[in-house]
Amino acid sequence: MSNVKDKVIIITGASSGIGEATAKKFAEEGAHVVLAARREERLIQLKEEIERAGGSAVSKVTDVTSYESMQDLAKFAIKTYGQIDVMFNNAGLMPLSFMDKLKVDEWDQMVDVNIKGVLYGIAAALPYMKERDKGHIITTASVAGHGVFPSGTVYCGTKFATRIFMEGLSKELAQTNLKVTSISPGVVDTELMNFITDKDIKPKFEDPNLPSLTSEDVANAVYYAVSQPDGVAINEVIIRPTNQG
Repeated sequence: MSNVKDKVIIITGASSGIGEATAKKFAEEGAHVVLAARREERLIQLKEEIERAGGSAVSKVTDVTSYESMQDLAKFAIKTYGQIDVMFNNAGLMPLSFMDKLKVDEWDQMVDVNIKGVLYGIAAALPYMKERDKGHIITTASVAGHGVFPSGTVYCGTKFATRIFMEGLSKELAQTNLKVTSISPGVVDTELMNFITDKDIKPKFEDPNLPSLTSEDVANAVYYAVSQPDGVAINEVIIRPTNQG
């Protein structure tokens, strides 16, 4: 029997990519998945797909940049399933650009989604987990949070911040039974590439020979972290294509 069976996992950014793949993986293993994203039609489709396969899922339109919306999401999960075992802060944006292009609106979006979205997710789930002295907070960070590259300056900054949040939270929760994990993927073949508007950058990511992971690869890493025994915490996972430098 899977040791994630009957666990309740909230997944933000669940309408596509890593979030969608993770939802399917956990539903297949018997978990209850709470699907959160902005695209209602896609959430409904995914929920129905999971249910047709015999899984358990509910969905809620959520804006991770709104503290109130994230609070409502946590309350929805509690009302539906009675607990939150895993909060997977997965929603993110990656509109890479050189800084001299001055794409300030894109910078603002990354700060709101990649930084505030993670903080709001932590704030929404942590009180319920501390009350039970049980739970797992996971965030999709990035290898971009381990080093800076041209065109990724702001994006890397948001992912560095995410890693520090998770490292600090882990230290603060060291005397509890709560777990904290950062998942840091390399290049993944997802819709993130569609957010790149800088014409000097986009062709690189449209190269069919670009080494990349699948969303399922990352979903398996999330599952690995969650499926460990109660006494084992996986604090960070770095996963990249074999031939990505």
